[in-house]
Amino acid sequence: MSVFTAATDQSICAPLPVLGKDVTVPLVTGGEVTYAALDYAASAPALQRVWDDVAAYAPYYGSVHRGAGYLSQLSTDLFESSRVTVAEFLGCRPDDQVIFTRSTTDSLNLLAAAVPADCQVFVYETEHHASLLPWRDARVTYLNAPRTPAQAVATLERALADRDPYGPALVCVTGASNVTGELWPVKELAAAAHAHGARIVLDAAQLAPHHPVDIAELDVDWVAFSGHKLYAPFGSGVLAGRSDWLRDAEPYLAGGGASRKVARRTDGGVDVEWHTTAARHEAGSPNVIGVYSIASACKALTEAGFDSLVAREQQLVSAVRAGLAEVPEVKVLSLFGDDAPRVGVISFVVEGWNSSHFAAALSAEYGIGVRDGLFCAHPLVRTLLGSDPQDVGECGAPEAEPGERSLNAIRVSFGAGTPDEHIERFLRAVGELVSEGAQWKYRTEDGRCVPDRGTAQI
Repeated sequence: MSVFTAATDQSICAPLPVLGKDVTVPLVTGGEVTYAALDYAASAPALQRVWDDVAAYAPYYGSVHRGAGYLSQLSTDLFESSRVTVAEFLGCRPDDQVIFTRSTTDSLNLLAAAVPADCQVFVYETEHHASLLPWRDARVTYLNAPRTPAQAVATLERALADRDPYGPALVCVTGASNVTGELWPVKELAAAAHAHGARIVLDAAQLAPHHPVDIAELDVDWVAFSGHKLYAPFGSGVLAGRSDWLRDAEPYLAGGGASRKVARRTDGGVDVEWHTTAARHEAGSPNVIGVYSIASACKALTEAGFDSLVAREQQLVSAVRAGLAEVPEVKVLSLFGDDAPRVGVISFVVEGWNSSHFAAALSAEYGIGVRDGLFCAHPLVRTLLGSDPQDVGECGAPEAEPGERSLNAIRVSFGAGTPDEHIERFLRAVGELVSEGAQWKYRTEDGRCVPDRGTAQI
């Protein structure tokens, strides 16, 4: 029987077509099955619409900004119109800049390089490493993990009240956790930051693919996200927001495109006049196809209607949470509690199971792709697991027997392209593995738990 009830609400849409939806994978127990991609939080499959748009453009590919030929001019128009599309998707203000980068990590490192020298940065220990680690040249205050949204705001307000009120300050916060999927009170945190004279950057890597993100409405200063989580191919990202710190900073990369004018001096050196627009931080030949794919994804999600996408995803979230709740051995990880709103990202541990072993069995025996580890959010996962910060735990399979407790977790994540069948298969697989055990033996190889091909079935 399906875990889903018949949808009578017309606002709930069908899954969006994605690449790989018909790919089959071999099972260690024999035969093949259609692959269930449930690792959207790491990389979402590209939308078919995005791939078709890129394929249609590919024959017209050309260099941008400085070429006189037709294809170059067409590619330049495409590149700059993509910037406009992304600005509209994010609800950018008139003076905001949209800078194209390689990823969320790249975007936040770019901003970290642009903060004033005496800036104090406030970041929760719950952040993904992309937003936890870039602030190496700033004074950083790490905030303890809050247990409610209200506590998150109160913690920030206390920290900001205790700071030197005369220096610049920046708050960095996620929009949706890449571990628990829980939504953070971004608008309230932005209000608290601004009330204390600080700025705020939103890590929207997990939020933008699942919910509308409006810079002006949220009143954040910057937003960062990655194309490969927004149903676009790898290799492109966005930093959008206020221009002043970015305009005043040294270029993120020095080179062609960032420079407006270069001249030799009489002493043998060079004088450089840098662009003050987004080009200042986009040196080198840009990833035109990556940028266009982000714009295409933005258009596709907007045209599909975020209300209907959110409604369907919440149906999937409810089904997964309800199914996992029926297995007593499963513990779902959460900061804010069961009633907290969340996107399609859920992490859990299974009593008596090494998390890497469980994830490997889901893949090898059921054709289900999930993620195990600490999800590049080590302090958060250790907090959620109740372990000492110094305990051993890492992304990948630990050196432990399959039945031993491991200091990592299993993450299932899904989104606009996930069919009901993938969720149903996942829940059935969890129940069978817990009640009946794995059908195969597994071992650790090169840091990963894999089926032991040299042994017979259990």
